[in-house]
Amino acid sequence: MRVQVVEHPLISHKLTQLRRVETASNQFRELTRELVMLLSYEASGSIATEPVEIQTPVATMTGTQLADPKPLVVPILRAGLGMLDGMTAMVPTAEVGFLGMARNEETLDIITYAERLPDDLTGRHVFVLDPMLATGGTLAEAIRFLKKANAAKITCICLLAAPEGIERLREKVGDIEVELYLAAIDEKLNEKSYIVPGLGDAGDRLYGLAQ
Repeated sequence: MRVQVVEHPLISHKLTQLRRVETASNQFRELTRELVMLLSYEASGSIATEPVEIQTPVATMTGTQLADPKPLVVPILRAGLGMLDGMTAMVPTAEVGFLGMARNEETLDIITYAERLPDDLTGRHVFVLDPMLATGGTLAEAIRFLKKANAAKITCICLLAAPEGIERLREKVGDIEVELYLAAIDEKLNEKSYIVPGLGDAGDRLYGLAQ
């Protein structure tokens, strides 16, 4: 598994604004969109392309276009849905699937409650969106699910990660080839498995449910 923290002044600035407790949900959504656009620019660097002959107003030339099959973007419900606009703004021709996964807060087991994906992902480059890599269980389960459907390449985009989550993810995905792009790696998980200093519950803050 390859882990890349994307370092850029704009990412650092926007992430700081995102973390602020006083940031309202409408601002939180827009900052998330902007951050994902910046992260997805880096994460899509290995996306498959092919040459294409085109006519400009001046001459013919060989350009570049995304190759088939189209990339597939898979937000993990519900918080990953808040990252979708930023990703599709950068890769508008991508197809979109959904995985609904939740963590049991008592047992920390992962429950898959919804799935809408193509039956066969052979040859597909799949981008998984999940804001917080905390314990690593949800993302690991999603990766195994996608690999079982024959995904050719899996790239995960998260806003924040805890060191414990990264290590657990390494252990759980084993020899599955995975790329992980992050805005930051935080200090640790607390006793409730929340990232510290983190930004709270991303889903609640995206959709105006934060206390």
